[in-house]
Amino acid sequence: MPIDIHLLTPITTRGLRDTAPFQALLGDDIHLSHSLLDRGPASIESEFDAAMAVPDIVAKAISAERAGAAAIVIDCMSDPGLRAAREMVGIPVLGPAETAMHVAAMLGHRFSLLTVMDRGRPGKENMARLNGLDHRLAGVEAINIPVLSIEGARDEVTAALVAAARRTVERDRADTIILCCTGFSGLGVAVEAGLRDAGYPVPVIEPVPTTLLMAAALVRAGLAHSKRAYPTPPLKPMIGYDFLDASGRLPA
Repeated sequence: MPIDIHLLTPITTRGLRDTAPFQALLGDDIHLSHSLLDRGPASIESEFDAAMAVPDIVAKAISAERAGAAAIVIDCMSDPGLRAAREMVGIPVLGPAETAMHVAAMLGHRFSLLTVMDRGRPGKENMARLNGLDHRLAGVEAINIPVLSIEGARDEVTAALVAAARRTVERDRADTIILCCTGFSGLGVAVEAGLRDAGYPVPVIEPVPTTLLMAAALVRAGLAHSKRAYPTPPLKPMIGYDFLDASGRLPA
């Protein structure tokens, strides 16, 4: 029976995520299910956006586990709700930022993050710090194209990513690149080729497919997050969340 990996896209905008390329990558023995939020932001480009997404992320994670998912991947490079979801379910929950940074630390000495907007730099730098990898972070480069504009400007985005990657390799001596927005999915090969053409044999990590494959590996290895690290919270009322029952949980 195929393993079910659930991809949770933590925004309310429909039509931005095509899961077909990921399903092709995972193969026939892994089934990829998918959900978006019913309540929350149209896109995530700030700490505020991420915070507003968390309640429904947790609700969707609980629902995915109940529906039979073996692991969950949160489809955003802010890793919103990651630790809260781990507390509320017993299956692996992975964030692409945490996963990609640790993979980058295995592939090289210094990685750089390519993100969307300049205003997101502090959050990305803090993400590396929270994951204990700020000493491996070479730099953060922004292309200043908003998330919701990426799909209609793929050629422009690709060119901007190649230019940003070259800048950080040359200036910051980055030896590994992370595409630090899940909207950049599918562009890694082109960015890596652009770097190679410039004489830089630098790996480019696409976080979502990398994280999906890591999730499948954890399931096959029989591993999940430690409940000593992520203990299930005590029951208590939660006021103002109409999708929860009186004890603060999703209805059975």
